[in-house]
Amino acid sequence: MSLAIFDLDNTLLSIDSDHAWGEFLLEQGAVDPVAYREANDRFMADYEAGTLDMAAFLEVALKPLAEHSPEQLATWHQQFMASKIEPHILAKGEELLARHRTQGDTLLIITATNRFITGPIAERLGVDALIAVEPEKIDGRYTGKVTGTPSYREGKITRLEEWLETQDHTMEGSWFYSDSHNDLPLLERVDNPVAVDPDDTLRRVARERQWRIMSLRD
Repeated sequence: MSLAIFDLDNTLLSIDSDHAWGEFLLEQGAVDPVAYREANDRFMADYEAGTLDMAAFLEVALKPLAEHSPEQLATWHQQFMASKIEPHILAKGEELLARHRTQGDTLLIITATNRFITGPIAERLGVDALIAVEPEKIDGRYTGKVTGTPSYREGKITRLEEWLETQDHTMEGSWFYSDSHNDLPLLERVDNPVAVDPDDTLRRVARERQWRIMSLRD
């Protein structure tokens, strides 16, 4: 049995769930229609370019969680799952998860998207564990702040190492599937790195290093 690690956005999903949540909030009239859209699109472009200021991004991304009640957020997330996520779950991604599950591997998603967004998605996909950005909660409400190290770039390694300290798992025989060059630090740490529908930078690196390249898109 091995550890099978998966990125989520644009890997198991055909979209970025963080950006899609922002679009959903805009549709609900829950955020400023001009400033939030500009920031949502700008941060997405910065992420793709590898220049994202994670602290600045999280300040904007987590603010709506603090501005609305847990009940409202839960209702919205159910609608979000149905309208934005379910249509973009990749069938071949589910097949890949099933193959590793059948082999007895432990399934782990590591994502730079926060747990509020991704927790129900990981549950829907039937993975064993999730490492995500952790929004701070006090007395049942989100504060708009983050706790711990954000699971982004090298932070994914930090969070994975922290998780491994509490688990009966090692990195021996480990897999990591990702679409993004932002995940190169973790791809370099596993025994079986796989570039999934990779961006141009990751595709080039994967070819140079003779990593497997695959597609989960129909």
